[in-house]
Amino acid sequence: MLRLFLVAKSTDLQSLVRRTGGFGGEVELIGVAESQQEAIDGAKRFKPDIVIVEPKLGDRGGADVVKEIMIETPLPIVMVFPVSDPDLARLAVEALASGALAIIPAPLEIEGKIDGLSVRKFLSSLAAMSQVKVVRRWRTPSGPVAARKTGSRSIRIIAVVASTGGLAAIKTILKRLPPDFPVPILAVQHIAVGHIDAIAASLDMGSALKVKVAADGDPLVPATVYFAPDGHQMGLSSKKRIHVLDDLPVDGFLPSGSYLFSSMADAFGSECLAVVLTGMGRDGTEGLRTIRAAGGVAMAQDAASSAVFGMPKAAIDSGLVDLVVSLDEMPGEIARLAGVTVC
Repeated sequence: MLRLFLVAKSTDLQSLVRRTGGFGGEVELIGVAESQQEAIDGAKRFKPDIVIVEPKLGDRGGADVVKEIMIETPLPIVMVFPVSDPDLARLAVEALASGALAIIPAPLEIEGKIDGLSVRKFLSSLAAMSQVKVVRRWRTPSGPVAARKTGSRSIRIIAVVASTGGLAAIKTILKRLPPDFPVPILAVQHIAVGHIDAIAASLDMGSALKVKVAADGDPLVPATVYFAPDGHQMGLSSKKRIHVLDDLPVDGFLPSGSYLFSSMADAFGSECLAVVLTGMGRDGTEGLRTIRAAGGVAMAQDAASSAVFGMPKAAIDSGLVDLVVSLDEMPGEIARLAGVTVC
């Protein structure tokens, strides 16, 4: 029995989740909160298997609730979208950056009846997310830091792949890198279609680096982060430009971290750094073979700081990883390899 705790002011969403719990006796709604304080108190009291948060909660966004729960009593949290709203993408990105694991649609209602297929998908997503090990957040985040050149830079480009929990990890890394970071960063983040533009915009506002969704032909610029767009592969056409193209998925992923790593290795050889962050599956592992063959450096997030130790574990188990690093230590290690120190 999956024990749910719902944070929602919407009576429609409350009713929908309650009715969903009646399907097959698979879940139990153990509590409902309508405010941030009720949410924190209820999470501490009930210790649910998973917390469901709606995007808007009165005059507060759901992201604020996610952040406080992850500070006070870390639990698996998902954001559920009951309706279409142009502002929801931004709110969802903020929730993911605050520690929510996923964005999932609410079950469909057709003529007043809940659609059985959408309920099964909904419950399956909740069950999967409830098994994720979460990492506590801290109230005072580290801001951008000053950089000091070391004079020994060999890395000229960095690529990152991440899935579940990855947006929060990427945000942590970018917030610690200085505005004059000397190399470009390319990123593949597995996320629901339609959210990558909002992700880039949110990170751009919260980071000293420039963050954007890549377009074909974009020049590679230091201190700039390029996210792969939905439904496309991202690679490099040369040492100077990004190549975004319609191509087949790699190991089921479009965009794919392995595709990006391989393309980067072809263009930059030993001057590239590939980073595998938290996530489900094994995207990135095959691409690390080309990184290592070219003499580049491979880094993976450690188990203790990963929300899901699937992708990093696959990379580490393959024997292709040079450095296994905690999330707290990763900004410093990335900066060191790029030829600067952060202090």
